[in-house]
Amino acid sequence: MRKLALSILGLGVALAACSRSEAPPPPPKSPATLPDVGSAPRPAPPAPVARVASVALGSSLDPTKRVVAPKSTFTPTDTIYASVDTQGWSAPVTLTARWTYEDGQVVNESTQQAQAGPSTTEFHISKPSGWPAGSYQIEILADGASAAVQRFEVR
Repeated sequence: MRKLALSILGLGVALAACSRSEAPPPPPKSPATLPDVGSAPRPAPPAPVARVASVALGSSLDPTKRVVAPKSTFTPTDTIYASVDTQGWSAPVTLTARWTYEDGQVVNESTQQAQAGPSTTEFHISKPSGWPAGSYQIEILADGASAAVQRFEVR
């Protein structure tokens, strides 16, 4: 009888073990296996924002390529200077000055290299026979992307 009871008990344990369909849950992580947050590499600080800081228009420049007296209205025979201040670039950048008249007709387009870091670049246009009266603008592109627009008039 005792053998029968042990056999039934053994059979019950075997059936209980076979009927489990779920694996046991994994043991909780011990503090030794958690990542050490204090030694994780820190992200690099953000790079300075590269940008065209300002565009000034005028009829004359000083020795540092800056417009002497900024203005937005010119006479037909003026040479029109654009002084472009840039900052934040870690390498030289190609600046393009696109001068347009009224409906977007391109009057002149020229390109120069702006030095890394803060710098000033000068562009200018002139027309000995005189500029037609009307609305104009200069668009500054930095490596092909529009960076600034300045509008002006010829009267």
